[in-house]
Amino acid sequence: MNECMERLKNGIITENPVFIMALGLCPTFAVTTNATNAIGMGLSSMAVLIFSNLVISLIAPLIPGRVRLPAEIVVVASLVTIVQLLIQGFAPSVYDALGIYIPLIVVNCIILGRAEAYALGAKPIPALFDGIGMGLGFTFALLLLGGFREIIGAGSIFGIPLIPEEFHISLFVLPPGAFLVMAFLVAAMQYYQDPDKGKKAEKYPSLEDVKTVVVKPAPKAPAAGAAKPAAGAAAAKAAPAAAKAIEEKIPAPAPAAVKEAAEKAAETVKKEAE
Repeated sequence: MNECMERLKNGIITENPVFIMALGLCPTFAVTTNATNAIGMGLSSMAVLIFSNLVISLIAPLIPGRVRLPAEIVVVASLVTIVQLLIQGFAPSVYDALGIYIPLIVVNCIILGRAEAYALGAKPIPALFDGIGMGLGFTFALLLLGGFREIIGAGSIFGIPLIPEEFHISLFVLPPGAFLVMAFLVAAMQYYQDPDKGKKAEKYPSLEDVKTVVVKPAPKAPAAGAAKPAAGAAAAKAAPAAAKAIEEKIPAPAPAAVKEAAEKAAETVKKEAE
């Protein structure tokens, strides 16, 4: 159970797919002109995430390694087709607003990334909760982005007017507004997760402090060429003693014995020749 709760927290806060991992930014910026579209895309992606993680975790032992990615894409594409038909049948206005971005869920890097990085090697229940956590985190990010853009740019939320028209800032409904709101939300998430809450260090070393630091040079190692003469001198000193020891152990033969042996060898050769 602790692992399942950790998966939920991981997807919503710790590794939020939009604010922390910066995944799926194309549909994030495109469909968050209002909160309704944001929720529609978020819930669609969450449904695909949950069931794709579960199915891929169940069939992972049956998938050969060489066809791993094609198998994952087939599973995700089948689920996206089901979700697309359901939205088209029960929420045609959302279907018209989201348009091409519903079938593009197939190649959403959040879904394929979680299938490849986690679901493929995890048990079904943790994989299921990982999909729920990532789906909730994605929906949460889209809702915040779409809500702020709709309130500031259109002066309403879920179509309910809140701000008079003369105070609308239409820039926030356009693409530049998406980047501005995204920047502030990412900064807020980073601040929330920062244990120091953005506090600076008490004191940084100044340039003068760095300049006055004395660094002692390391002792130099003896060069390889310097060791060779010493070794050669030692070998020269040891050579006479070694030669003397060899002469003492193996005495040299007498000249008379050598001459006698040579004469015997010559006589033998002569006899053989005759």
